[in-house]
Amino acid sequence: MVGRIRGLKRGWHERSKIEKVEFQSVVMWHAMPWIFFVSWGSLPLGVSVRQQTVPLILGSTLVAVAAVQCLHVNRTLRRSVDHYLKRAEAPRRDLAVSTGLMIAVLGLVLALLAVDGVKEGMLTFATMFAVMPYGESLAFAVPIRTFLIRFAVIDVVMVAASAAAGIHDGRLAGTAVVIAFGALVSLLSSRCGAWTLSVMWEADRAREVEARLAVAEERLRFGRDLHDVMGRNLAVIALKSELAVQLAQRGRPEAVDQMVEVQRIAQESQREVREVVRGYREADLAVELAGAQGVLEAAGIDCRVVGSPAGLPAAVQSAFGWVVREAATNVLRHGDARHCAVTLRVGPERAELVVSNDGVPDVAPSGAGSGLAGLRERLAVVGGVLDLASGGGKFRLSAEVPLRTACPQQGRPELGRPEQEPGPEAAGERQAEQAVSR
Repeated sequence: MVGRIRGLKRGWHERSKIEKVEFQSVVMWHAMPWIFFVSWGSLPLGVSVRQQTVPLILGSTLVAVAAVQCLHVNRTLRRSVDHYLKRAEAPRRDLAVSTGLMIAVLGLVLALLAVDGVKEGMLTFATMFAVMPYGESLAFAVPIRTFLIRFAVIDVVMVAASAAAGIHDGRLAGTAVVIAFGALVSLLSSRCGAWTLSVMWEADRAREVEARLAVAEERLRFGRDLHDVMGRNLAVIALKSELAVQLAQRGRPEAVDQMVEVQRIAQESQREVREVVRGYREADLAVELAGAQGVLEAAGIDCRVVGSPAGLPAAVQSAFGWVVREAATNVLRHGDARHCAVTLRVGPERAELVVSNDGVPDVAPSGAGSGLAGLRERLAVVGGVLDLASGGGKFRLSAEVPLRTACPQQGRPELGRPEQEPGPEAAGERQAEQAVSR
């Protein structure tokens, strides 16, 4: 028993916030018909029915059919909600059964009115309850306009049937009012909560799309970096290889020199590709901070950035840029954050970057931590350390780098930047083009 309770508790904590909200809403919708069954149906009818054979039979039958109404709503509620949230087809058969049960209850109410089997005014509650389960099912299944039209028809038919049963006083107007009131209560209690759920799921899907777009943008950036690194070098290799072939065909010894140059460029390209793949390319921290803030705010997360990277060594900016990128991705993918803060502190000896956010689940998602391991490796290159803390629904990621250790790294050139001074590959490219043209 204890293990089962622990399993239920674990399953509850593993749910996202929106899943918890949906579960609570469904529980409320399951309980609502029974609450009205006791307060408007069985209890008022039980204390007011006349102690005669026909009224007792009709009253007992009405209570039984009303209980079946509640059971039917509970059995079909999940399908109705899924239809409203566009997860399933419309439950037409369930709605037809609910309509038949409502007609049966209203027919029993009319029968009790005809035989005067209930004390004055007490059948009003039973009439209000009769339309509640049907209204709850209908509210999830059809648009609001259709809902109102159907209940207007039900109201007119019920008033006409009451008049045919011999009721011609103010009770006719009362019947119309209580049916309209019951319909309005069922519509508001069901449709408002379902609309809130649909909006929350749309927002959740939008956040997931934002996360996928962030990943796609990173892939495009990687493809662009790889193109910058390899495009020029491969062009030079092709030209020099063509030049070497032509020189070899002419029997000139310079062909060997050209192939040696091709080998050198190929080895250099290998090294550059490894640096790009491993993520050692320098990153602009200011750009990463602005990009993370823009993506998070587009996903509905309030993001505050404090501090400026001006004056930081390039190597430190690169390491911190990867920390910002990984932290922003984790905030989008995991948990249900509403607020995120990025703080950069630069001192004479050390620089510290802190990313904190709320909305963290109690149970860590599977696969979490591989990106953090990569951050530790990148920070270790500049002598930095990574620290993280989680608790109370909040997560804090802190990266600290000693500036004296990191300064020697800042002279390392960036890869694949077209605005750099032309290197030996560019000069070789021009030489090869001239030789081929000759």
